[in-house]
Amino acid sequence: MRAGTVVAVCGHESDGGHALRDLLDRRVPRVTGGRELFRRVRASRARGEDVCVVPMTLGRDPELVADAARTLLGLTPEERGGTVLAEPFGTAEHLVGWLRAAASRVPGDRALLVTAPSGDPFVDADLYRIARLVRQYGRHRIVEVALTGGDPDPDEGVRRCRALGAGRVALLPAAWAVPRVPEPGYCEPGGPLLTASATAGVLDARVGAAWHRFDRHGEDGLTRGLGAAHDHGHAHSHGPGGHAHSHGPGHHAHGHDHAPGGGGHGHGAFGAPASATAPVHADVSASASSVLPPSRSLR
Repeated sequence: MRAGTVVAVCGHESDGGHALRDLLDRRVPRVTGGRELFRRVRASRARGEDVCVVPMTLGRDPELVADAARTLLGLTPEERGGTVLAEPFGTAEHLVGWLRAAASRVPGDRALLVTAPSGDPFVDADLYRIARLVRQYGRHRIVEVALTGGDPDPDEGVRRCRALGAGRVALLPAAWAVPRVPEPGYCEPGGPLLTASATAGVLDARVGAAWHRFDRHGEDGLTRGLGAAHDHGHAHSHGPGGHAHSHGPGHHAHGHDHAPGGGGHGHGAFGAPASATAPVHADVSASASSVLPPSRSLR
């Protein structure tokens, strides 16, 4: 039996992993990216453990995935030999499904305030698209957006809902972090987004798929992980011939060739296998002890 370790790398959606404390099995370490991730993986590999790193984004932090891949590239070849990077915990499409499931449990006469910690302008703008889809395929007339630490904040979001005629407002978290209820007289919590059992079920699917790709095809996930944030940011066109372009502050400039026959690359999302879209409802029956497939038990 081949023992292994699962490492959850966390970003702003989970307040650096603090919001996952009661959702993840205690044997799954929660780390931030960069040095903390690097030290944790290196220590596990030094003990002879295989390591699967799972980026705990819900689809609003593609840079978390790319940063994890860059960090793992810094390992020695021997350390990388037993290390894989899983696909992200969720995509924006998963998030829409999870929010719709959560919204279905809120009475129809409530307004929905979709809340999440503020990120960069692009992920914040995408939250409006996500909220629009929740409204489009749901039964709630009023669906607004609020950004913790951003604009509009939850207090302003509640005021907007009430100005539109809402008597009560349910705060629907689109992140691991659950915001405080700003006005208890008018508001009620609509989360958390996922239960501990649902979280364990999705995590199990990501880890199992990552080891399957590694064992069957030798793919450690780093190449795809590096491209996770490629199409995140300013829109850009790719004309004939190579060119360099920037993705805005905090992103890198790079050149590449789109000539026929050249080594092309994909611009799609760093997606999940179709089977992993099943845990849309927060009532997934999967125990936290089944984080790894049988052949890779946790220590």
